Amino acid sequence: MSTTAPLTAIYRACTRSAGTFVRDVGTGLLEVSHNSLAIVGLAVVCGTVLFSAARPDLREGAEERVLGWLLARQEARQASDAPPEPAYPDAATRVTAADLASLSKQQASVATWLARRYRVAVEPVSRLVQEAWDAGQRAGLDPTLILAVIAIESSFNPFAQSSMGAQGLMQVMTRIHDEKYERFGGVRAAFDPVSNLRVGVQVLRECIARAGSLEGGLKHYVGAAQFADDGGYAGKVLAEQSNLRRVADGKWVSVYVTLPSTTAPTPSEAKSTTPGSTNGAEAPKAANAAQVAWARAAR
Repeated sequence: MSTTAPLTAIYRACTRSAGTFVRDVGTGLLEVSHNSLAIVGLAVVCGTVLFSAARPDLREGAEERVLGWLLARQEARQASDAPPEPAYPDAATRVTAADLASLSKQQASVATWLARRYRVAVEPVSRLVQEAWDAGQRAGLDPTLILAVIAIESSFNPFAQSSMGAQGLMQVMTRIHDEKYERFGGVRAAFDPVSNLRVGVQVLRECIARAGSLEGGLKHYVGAAQFADDGGYAGKVLAEQSNLRRVADGKWVSVYVTLPSTTAPTPSEAKSTTPGSTNGAEAPKAANAAQVAWARAAR
């Protein structure tokens, strides 16, 4: 018992001494480091001042950058203090969109396929599919035909406009069919997707009735009534309609399926063709028809 007590006292004394030594060394290093960093910082500041005095161009550039940074910070603060944008609680009700779950299975399949094929959101396409089914029933037209015309005419871009003034989803010539937009509030409704679709369906129905056939009606619709053929427009629309019918029937169709290529329309040699078109641009005379691009580009 008496033998271990001195050893314990010696161990504690050594531990205290070692701790004191480590603290003293750490304190000394910290003070030296602080002094060294202060000296280095002072040297850097002095060097910068002297260098700036010798190079006024660099000093001016640095001042401009600092001033620009301060101005940017001030503008950011002012922007953060600006009042928020006014709220429009009814904005969602004015959007052309529908829940995919509200569609029938057939309609939902068509909407999903079109959204993937033309890389557009499925909600507005769902609304257009619903409208195509309703408008087609009223007009006696196959809804897949209406959607195929939209696909070929505008690729589901409601703000599309051709160089000849055809506007909207179905590329209706607004200045020719302005009276059809009166019940929708005026010609600006051409860029409302639902209004444009409804007017386009009216025009398409009139074209088919005038021509007496679907292919002939599409030829009138695209503005190729004075040509021997429509450059492949009707074939392209009908091919896309066939794809949509297969999708509606539950069959698998690749979204990358290709459509028939189009060519320049061939002028008709007959002089008894219908003058002008119901929907498209006015057809050029046969003499310069070869210089005009195919109907969709021309419209």
